[in-house]
Amino acid sequence: MSNRKTVDISKEEIQEQKEYIDNIKELIKGRSLKYHIITYGCQMNIHDSEKLAGMLNSMGYTETSDQAEADLILFNTCCVRENAEHRVYGNVGALYLNKQQNPNLIIGICGCMMQQRDVSDYITKKFPFVDLIFGTHNLHRFPKLLLEAMDSRQTVVEVLDEEGRIVENVPIIRNLGVTAWTTIMYGCDNFCSYCIVPYVRGRERSRQPSDILDEINQLAEEGYKEVTLLGQNVNSYGKDFNEPYYFSNLLRYIDRVDGIERIRFMTSHPKDLSKDLILAMAESEKVCEHLHLPIQSGSNRILKQMNRGYSRENYLELVNEIRHQIPNIAITTDIIVGFPGETEEDFADTLDMVEKVRYDSAFTFIYSQRTGTPAAKMSKQIDENIKKERLQKLMDVQGKISKEINDKAHDTIVDVLVEGLSKKRDDMYTGRTPQNKLVNFAADHNTIGNIVKVKITQPKTWTLEGIMI
Repeated sequence: MSNRKTVDISKEEIQEQKEYIDNIKELIKGRSLKYHIITYGCQMNIHDSEKLAGMLNSMGYTETSDQAEADLILFNTCCVRENAEHRVYGNVGALYLNKQQNPNLIIGICGCMMQQRDVSDYITKKFPFVDLIFGTHNLHRFPKLLLEAMDSRQTVVEVLDEEGRIVENVPIIRNLGVTAWTTIMYGCDNFCSYCIVPYVRGRERSRQPSDILDEINQLAEEGYKEVTLLGQNVNSYGKDFNEPYYFSNLLRYIDRVDGIERIRFMTSHPKDLSKDLILAMAESEKVCEHLHLPIQSGSNRILKQMNRGYSRENYLELVNEIRHQIPNIAITTDIIVGFPGETEEDFADTLDMVEKVRYDSAFTFIYSQRTGTPAAKMSKQIDENIKKERLQKLMDVQGKISKEINDKAHDTIVDVLVEGLSKKRDDMYTGRTPQNKLVNFAADHNTIGNIVKVKITQPKTWTLEGIMI
């Protein structure tokens, strides 16, 4: 396969980290130590927490859902929205008494939030009882840092600005189930004016296709039926190789993996979604008929201010092409309201796009200022009350469309990959259609991991209910 311009971590450092794992394992031998991880943010963060859990299990720790009985508490943070940061500070502060009662408790904070300038300094001053701080680029060094934190009376801090290093073979503890995540690339090169991600996750770095395929084959052997490919912009996959290797090529290879029955991916940037990718989706047997395609705004003026790289006309042409090639596809999106300078006319353009595209669902957000991004310095910041009013209008419009789309599923028969018991209905099981519709229905434990036929009897705005046939 193609060679990457960026450099993998050395085999020597991989071996060094394994030795740290062994050292900690020996250190805690005979002690029943438990860990608890609190994760904020996106699927990438959740997957990172799976890696942290994998390393901890390799050391001899066991997971606990009870924070009070944990010997190690780790916060894996997100900095995309300000509210997430406030929750982190509040929850860390609440552990002061825990630390007083149990001085041996290790408290760590990692993730995107730590990559922001001055955050680690603020934490060490505000919360001196925190033992360990590290960022996104050195997650693989967690065993070494944890060992240092165990031996130190001061906060151990290691936040690297360095990027371009991809680490393979880090232990992973996934939730037992039917579906699994696989990261195919890291970072982002788009620099949307509102987004902090390129500054905290670094520039785009793609994993080797062979490493991805090895991981997915292993998932199939372990019994997983569905894999979701993760990246800040999966459509840019392979562009950093010396010889271009496209995301559409990767999908075609994964489509051939025995045992995997469904393939999903996120997130797709509209400016990089190629015709060949659409064709690969249409021709594939396993790629699901669902595409998450963030629009962010329906106003050309705001899209330009956001540095999104496309117009509403470009986006509509793309949607038309996708639906022409894949008629049954469900399209979902992300939308931000209250971007600096957004007028009522701009917002009306967004509502118009929602009506034109008719998304199956949308993640809707109020614009949040992120220090370090160009948008944070823009004039004409929108009043919070206006933002909330616009958000409610948007949610009302999208909710009506989502219900109308789901209503069309009444009395239809759909294929559902059964994932397990419903989280909201303890008398029902749950799964998803290829279009990513969540379906609740009566079944039994033996159906988990199988694709079953379900007749839809009660469409709702965001979910469907039915009878297995």
